[in-house]
This record gives sequence, structure tokens and C-alpha cells, in this order.
Amino acid sequence: MKILSVEQLQKLDQYTIENEPISSINLMERAAMACVDWILDHFDTANAYIVVCGPGNNGGDGLAISRMLAKTGRSVTVYADNLDQATTDYITNYHRLDEAGIVPVPLEGFEASATKRGDIVIDALFGYGLNRPLTDHWAHLADVLSSLFNIVVAIDMPSGVFAGQATTGTAVHADFTLTFQTPKLAFFAPENQDLIGEWVVLDIGLDRDALQRMSADLKLMESREIAALLPERKKFDHKGKFGHALLVMGSYGKMGAAILSARAALRSGIGLLTVHVPRMADSILQIAVPEAMVSSDQHDFNFSRVQSLESYTAIGLGCGLGQYEGIAKGISSIFSAASAPLVIDADGLNAMARYPELMDKLPPHSILTPHFKEFSRLFGASQNHFERLEKLKEAAKKLKVTIILKGAHTAIGTEDGRIVFNPTGNPGMATAGSGDVLAGIITGLLAQGLQAEHAALAGVYLHGLAGDLAVVKTGSSALLASDIIDYIGEAIKNIQGE
Repeated sequence: MKILSVEQLQKLDQYTIENEPISSINLMERAAMACVDWILDHFDTANAYIVVCGPGNNGGDGLAISRMLAKTGRSVTVYADNLDQATTDYITNYHRLDEAGIVPVPLEGFEASATKRGDIVIDALFGYGLNRPLTDHWAHLADVLSSLFNIVVAIDMPSGVFAGQATTGTAVHADFTLTFQTPKLAFFAPENQDLIGEWVVLDIGLDRDALQRMSADLKLMESREIAALLPERKKFDHKGKFGHALLVMGSYGKMGAAILSARAALRSGIGLLTVHVPRMADSILQIAVPEAMVSSDQHDFNFSRVQSLESYTAIGLGCGLGQYEGIAKGISSIFSAASAPLVIDADGLNAMARYPELMDKLPPHSILTPHFKEFSRLFGASQNHFERLEKLKEAAKKLKVTIILKGAHTAIGTEDGRIVFNPTGNPGMATAGSGDVLAGIITGLLAQGLQAEHAALAGVYLHGLAGDLAVVKTGSSALLASDIIDYIGEAIKNIQGE
């Protein structure tokens, strides 16, 4: 699903109006009806609906929503001004309130005392086209909306939130945001979590061919796209057909990371797996993961080097390696000798931040999997998520690698400068070992022959979906990394429709 800029959305609106053809007022009616259907599906028993409308087309949406709700017999109060300088469609819908017997109350009369317990409040002040901070009267209205104990449903965007850049100034804190046709970039910024609430994309029938033709550097993953990436298994296939991965992971006190990653790699469908561990961990690995082969390091407690990398189709590096003198030399030796693609996580990334010369040796087409702090150590601190995403795009292009910026909506930066967001996953996955599981899944897919970008996309989606399936059984607080592994198979079946 594409994530469009404000300018692209405006062009898509206009193209639909001109080529469907449909008048702008009737397109507004279609958007309003989609909102009303959702609102009544979720809040049919509300005491009353309080709709607060601004002077533009977002306010026009609110006025149409008010009329439609009132015509179903619901109690509706509308706060809106009769403005000569408002948009044409706003003015039309303002006068149409008479059809539903609604007498609008001037906006200056909207205060917290205007709502009662059980009322649903609808924010229709400003939508995605807002490009400057709210001030004076509008900022006051946003503050009042945010102070309410009622459920607040924002239409298109919470008023004051910018669709494609960092929000400055006052903004409405919505519980739900009903947006049209495509998600907005603002929905994926952690700093907007308390402003956006839960967001829903409503299809209002904008021209699909025009949308398909529009180029977009930002996308949200969809299940059907991931299904097309996963390896097929045919009747006469054998384990050699599905790759041989090497995991270089673990150190004294951190062998759990290697075990979790190994189990996840095996669940991804890989044919063969070897885990390179410090000598003291041989028996630990062979008992914990009997399906894996073990390669012993010459060092008892830490990784130093791997003797040969020739037989592997992918290499995963970093989980539980620790930080110690000599780690840079060991990682450098892998960077220099590896012909198979690499997945670098955790202490592998920390070593790259500590020893910048490793970045210069990083093989192209590798996959990096940092969380926010690891990303900042590698590429510098960011003032907000929008700046962080720009750094992600630039770093992936410059290094010719795929970078997985882990978070609630993990962002995958591609070698050609695109960013793809992941829709799967849940807060329960913020738990020890979850990243190790992800690294194992991606390494396993990479070893099976997927290109780096495709392994990253499929791995992140599968990881999140497995977590979503597992959390139904465990609940968010009790979810463990090993629970995610247990549901990888179910996630694959779910995607493939088995």
C-alpha cells in the first residue's frame, strides 16, 4: 500500500473528480458515508455525537457526517461557523444541515462542558493539507478537544498534526483517526502515538489506476506481496535446495541469543544450519538445537574467527557476541572473506559503531538490523522520526545495503532509497531475544535464495505475524521470544493460505 505525499493526494483527488467523473461535493459525501459507517459500527450506542468543524474541506466532511448521523435518528450537535471565506463544499454542506434539522452552534461556544459522559466527539477542524501550526482560536479548540475524557475520533488527521513532517505546536490527541485511501507518514512516527491513536484507512473510491501509476518511495507491506516472496517447496526437493546458513553468535553468558536465532532460522524453512560458537558452548548448542550443526571457535569464551566460509549461502552475525578486545578483527575477517550475503545484528552493529573502519569494509547487499539506539550510534542522533527516516534512506543508498530500523512499525530502508513499513507485530514483542529471533528468520530466508530486500521484507512481516499469533495465547506481558519461534510455522501457513 503506497504512502503518498500531500501533493500526490491532492492530485489523486482531482484526477478522480475529473475522470470518474464525480463532483467534489459528491466525493465528500462518499468520504463522509465511509466515516459514518465506521462510527456506527464501533459506537452505535453513543449518548450523542459532538462534531467540531473547521473552515476547510475537513470541516465539510464533518458537516456531512453530522447530517448523515442525524438522519439515522442519532442526537447530533455541530459546532461550526457560517464563513464566507470557507471552501465551496464547506458552505454547501453547512446549508445542507437544514435537511437534518440541525442548527449549528458557533465554534466559540465549544468548551469541555459542552460534552457529557458517553458522547463521541468528532474532530473535523483540519485534515492532511495543514501546513502550519495551530494558533490562537484554533489552538484553543485543539486543547479543549485534547482535554476531554470522551472518545475523540479524528477525520483524516488529528487537527494540528502534519501528514508528512514533524508536528510543531498544539495538536488534538485523538483516540481514533479515520483517514482516506492511503495511510499518512505521520502515523509511523513514535512521537505521534498519543496524537493519532488507532488509525484506520477507509476506501473512498479514489481512482485505482491513477493510484497505481503514482510513484511512491514509501509503502506499507501487504500480506499478498509477502506470500509471493516465500520459497516454494516441491515434492522432489531436498534439504540442499533450501540453503546452508552460518550463524556466528553467542559468548559466555549470552548463549541464549545464539539458541533463539538458530531455532528461528530452522523454522524459516532452511535446509542446513551451522552455528559457530565459542568452544565452551559446543554441548550447549548441540543439546538445545539438535537440528543444527556446530562449529567451534578456537577461543573458549568469545568469537575470534571462522576457518572457512565457502559452503554457506548466508551468514548471520552478532547476536550475543559481546563486546571485547579483538571483536573488530574477527568481524573484519568475515567481511573480507564472505561471498555469501550477511545479516548483522546486535553486538555486530555495536562493534561497527565502536570501530568505524568496519563500516568501510561492510560488503554491499548486506542487511543491518538496528533498533533506535543502535541506529543512532551508527548514523547519528535524530531530532524526530522524520529526520531518522531520512538518515535511514541516505545510509541504505550510500552503503548499498538493506537497513531494518526496528520499532512498532519497523522501517526497511532499501538500496535504491525506498522505505517500506511493516504492519505486523505488537507491544508484547518488546522482550528480550525478540531481535535474535528476527535475525535468525532473515538469515534463514536469505540462505534459501531470497534477495536481501526480499528476505528483509518477508522476515520482518513473518516475525511480526508470528508474534501476533502468539500473543493471542500468552497476552502481551507474558510473551517470550521462544513463543514467537513456536508460531513461525503458523505465520507461514497464514500467509500462504494453507
